[in-house]
Amino acid sequence: MSFYASTLIVYFFVDVLLAWALNLQFGWGGIPNFALIMFQAAGAYAAAVVSLGPDTGVNSFQRYVFGASLPFPLPLVIAALTGGLLAAVAGSFSLRRMRRDYQAAILLIVSLIAIQVVSNAVGLLNGSNGLTGVPRPLSGLLSGLTYDGYQWVYAAWAGAIALAVYLLVARLGRSTWGRALRAVRDDEDAAATIGLNPLGLRMQAFVLGGVIAGLSGGLLVEFLAAWSPAAWGYAETFAVFTAIILGGVGNIWGVALGTLLVQVIFLQVPTFLPQVGYTGLIDALQWVLIGTLWLVCLAIRPRGLIPARRYHAVPPAPGPGTGNPR
Repeated sequence: MSFYASTLIVYFFVDVLLAWALNLQFGWGGIPNFALIMFQAAGAYAAAVVSLGPDTGVNSFQRYVFGASLPFPLPLVIAALTGGLLAAVAGSFSLRRMRRDYQAAILLIVSLIAIQVVSNAVGLLNGSNGLTGVPRPLSGLLSGLTYDGYQWVYAAWAGAIALAVYLLVARLGRSTWGRALRAVRDDEDAAATIGLNPLGLRMQAFVLGGVIAGLSGGLLVEFLAAWSPAAWGYAETFAVFTAIILGGVGNIWGVALGTLLVQVIFLQVPTFLPQVGYTGLIDALQWVLIGTLWLVCLAIRPRGLIPARRYHAVPPAPGPGTGNPR
């Protein structure tokens, strides 16, 4: 039971980081990023290859590029930077002035192309077999702990990262930058007329979301010790969209609640239950449930369980000698 609980807690923290990344991009910036899972995958691969060491010796059974053995926590830093760099590249051609449905289509297509390239280019990241044997951080230093004990330490580490990211996005949401970003989301042309730079603001949100998504990928691959293209299909992005729509688009705590319900309770808990029916039945029913949740939320409660509150600018206090004229 201890192993089960710690695993679910780690998954929750990883998934909520990914959901906050999408909320930053879509909930606040209005960017329909249907390639979200690609940025998490990029971070996971980056953290893996800089932790595994060269693809020779004990790793000669798999092929990958840029093999290194960097100490903790550098792999996580590189994972975050990789996600941000990929977001900068993808955003440079997908965030130009075009309809948002076109942006969604472009990003989805890019994600599908990336999956095919990684799956078939064996020399790049070991193809469809993926990478395995990723060393768990500080396992030598914490060698005195039991396996369950190490998992709880990792859960605490993941929670500390999630807390730091929460403080960051919460502060950004209350800042003038966050209000400007939501203004661009609501009416890009009107925002431009008051001196805002819509493309610049959306690009900043897109890159920052890519950084957080890459960080979540690095955190996940160091926990699982493996990663493959099967783990980042486009359906995973739709699960994150369902979580933030159910919880409340634009609301940080609502997104966390939606992640708990969708990503943990509906998707993770059933994997620990006894098999019912034919093989694959539970997995198929999970995705039926995810799709149904999305449709029900859009039809009945489109603002989610915890709707985002509206921010109101507070007028500056009058200075000395500036009383109301009589």
